[in-house]
Amino acid sequence: MASVVFYFELHQPFRLRRYSVFDTDPFYFDNAANERILLKVADKCYRPATAKLLDLVQRHDRRFRVTFSVSGTALQQLEQWAPDVLDTLRRLVDTGACELLDETSHHSLAFLFSKPEFDAQVKAHNAEIARLFNGYRPRSFRNTELIYGNELAGHVAWLDGYRAVLCEGTDRLLAGRSPNYVYAPPARATPHGHEPVRLMLKNYRLSDDIAFRFSDRNWKEWPLDAHRFAKWVNQINGDGNVCNLFMDYETFGEHQWASTGIFEFLDALPGAVFDVNPGHNDFQTVTEAAERHAPAGEYSSEGFISWADSERDLSAWLGNPLQDNAAAQLFGLEEAVKARHAAGDQWILEDWRKLTTSDHLYYMCTKYWADGDVHKYFSPYETPYDAYINFMNVLDNLRTRAGA
Repeated sequence: MASVVFYFELHQPFRLRRYSVFDTDPFYFDNAANERILLKVADKCYRPATAKLLDLVQRHDRRFRVTFSVSGTALQQLEQWAPDVLDTLRRLVDTGACELLDETSHHSLAFLFSKPEFDAQVKAHNAEIARLFNGYRPRSFRNTELIYGNELAGHVAWLDGYRAVLCEGTDRLLAGRSPNYVYAPPARATPHGHEPVRLMLKNYRLSDDIAFRFSDRNWKEWPLDAHRFAKWVNQINGDGNVCNLFMDYETFGEHQWASTGIFEFLDALPGAVFDVNPGHNDFQTVTEAAERHAPAGEYSSEGFISWADSERDLSAWLGNPLQDNAAAQLFGLEEAVKARHAAGDQWILEDWRKLTTSDHLYYMCTKYWADGDVHKYFSPYETPYDAYINFMNVLDNLRTRAGA
């Protein structure tokens, strides 16, 4: 049996306002722009896509199942500016056919720089999910942008309670094996006395057929329909048991506009998957699929991988002098910020944590800055250098507030 595991990342950062060296106020975030963008994406994606998923779950008697991770920064924005989206998502979770994953509250790179801050953000996200979703407790984990390594697998196992971790199915680590199995980290990665997590690997080829190639008229498979895609999924039978389709939630309606037919594709896909080989294909959540199947082998990554760009490494956020300097100075303020927060500055810790959101470093990426590049598409800045200067101006003010 081939189980389709549909996972969506729902994230929005708090973008900075233009902040010069002459600014002295502690109001760093462009909430007018953040609200405008959130409402635009809600209209194009969050409202129609979530309503569609709820309809599909009900129409297929909960046999259609999905998984989400929703960053804490996105939850804040939805609660403030689009509470109806949060209500629909809550209704979807209440069906029992939608799983929520844990992550860092601020979609950060904290694991790479500060394990205590990572743990604090995971705890904060867990509490926020419980508050907003009727006491819900996530059972599996995904790190920011699927950043993963053996060290992360061990640390998440040490946290206890998590059954699975999401990661990219990279060809060089699979070494000819299929991503369509459940895997385990090396035994040495799991602390003694703790249950090892199971690894769910993204099938990037089939995921990207939807997320990136769906509307590409130069793609040889265009136009893609649900029945043809279901046949590709069905081919997994005999050489795999999970088809992990991991993508940004904004794929539906924002990255792939409604006019491309993406919502019609989504509407038809569950029925096509069920019908192409009756009784042999289904949909599962991340934890359900991880618990159904024993690991087929070890998947080891001594360094860190991610789902970003063709390199599938950390170079979308770290590696150039701008990014490395910004990240070092940002996390170098952690102790001073937390001391100032303990001394009575009630806003400084949240301000600093919003700066740890990975998007700010993503905007500083220089490796593909060209017309049409995905980094340029997502950036509110003219150049990566503008992003760096603005970020450092804010950080200098925060440093002064922290007394560092």
